[in-house]
Amino acid sequence: MHEDIEKILITEDEIKAKVSELGQKITRDYKGKNLMLLCILKGAMMFLADLSRAIELPLSMDFMAVSSYGLSTTSSGVVRIIKDLDYSIEGKDILIVEDVIDSGLTLSYLRKVLLDRKPASLGICSLLDKPKKRRVEVPVDYTGFVIDDLFVVGYGLDFAEKYRNLPYIGILKPEVYKF
Repeated sequence: MHEDIEKILITEDEIKAKVSELGQKITRDYKGKNLMLLCILKGAMMFLADLSRAIELPLSMDFMAVSSYGLSTTSSGVVRIIKDLDYSIEGKDILIVEDVIDSGLTLSYLRKVLLDRKPASLGICSLLDKPKKRRVEVPVDYTGFVIDDLFVVGYGLDFAEKYRNLPYIGILKPEVYKF
């Protein structure tokens, strides 16, 4: 365990098992469809890599980068698209792959933007869900783990661009992020 981690919340093995389970469900639900995984960078990149290998269907991928955090530990509520899609999503079955849903503000905004682009369908798959932080409800089709309002890092999630490479999800020690 990394010295800045207070506690491991979700182990590497638990993540692997959940990703496999989600991949099986998505494979079943999207059979015969034109599936595109839309990764929300940077946090969902590890999840996307593993999830895409767990889905036993032909699929395409694209990436968006959005921000409402900056270097903070809480959402500002102002969503910025930093990197837009490279491909059209019109007529495709889009599955947004997200690392964590907390306030719901970013994902609610993103859904509106993407629905205007006329996909055949638009679903959401999130590794983590923090329902106690929700300010705006968003429909989530696939959820990995429901967690309390904790500041977590690892498996793609970061604080100030660090800790993404941890193979588990851990609770960051408060002294690391409270200046």
